[in-house]
Amino acid sequence: MAILIAGLIIFLGAHSVRIVANDWRNAQWTRLGEARWKGLYSIVSLVGLVLIVVGFGAARAGSAQLWLPPPWLRHVALLLVAVAFVLVTAAYVPRNGIKAAVGHPMVLGVKTWAFAHLLANGRVVDVVLFGAFLAWAIADFASSRRRDRASGTTYPAGRTGATVATVVVGVLLWGIFGEFIHRAWFGVQPFGA
Repeated sequence: MAILIAGLIIFLGAHSVRIVANDWRNAQWTRLGEARWKGLYSIVSLVGLVLIVVGFGAARAGSAQLWLPPPWLRHVALLLVAVAFVLVTAAYVPRNGIKAAVGHPMVLGVKTWAFAHLLANGRVVDVVLFGAFLAWAIADFASSRRRDRASGTTYPAGRTGATVATVVVGVLLWGIFGEFIHRAWFGVQPFGA
């Protein structure tokens, strides 16, 4: 569990700099330049992510069960993860209505993904992993919206075609990931019986 917690501190810590020290972040960006800042940020994030994956894998087998979620919550979680995939896709498709409406669809997608996984999993290790991501996403979304209001940021109106493409691509990615990748990476088949 210590490796997982270390990974969460490193990964979510790096992703929390804008929440807790935005002025410092901006100064470093200026001092180092965009490429160096992004390079260092990516290395730190990758180290944290590797520790999360290794730590979660190691902690899963011996993790105590806090509660046993009812089977119907699995279906709710599957639908919420589909929504999360659409939200994350919306972060990358220009001029879609979802981004225009929520402003920060990536963070909202992480929040939805983490909440869905908390519903469907009741072990201590699950609460640590998904609870940490949910708490971070709640704080980051609120901080991002405050920054938007303070700076008067508005998002361009979405186009119907881009919004439809966002939903279609997001649902396709959800289906592909759930059917072919999730089991190979995590040992769980979301669409299985």
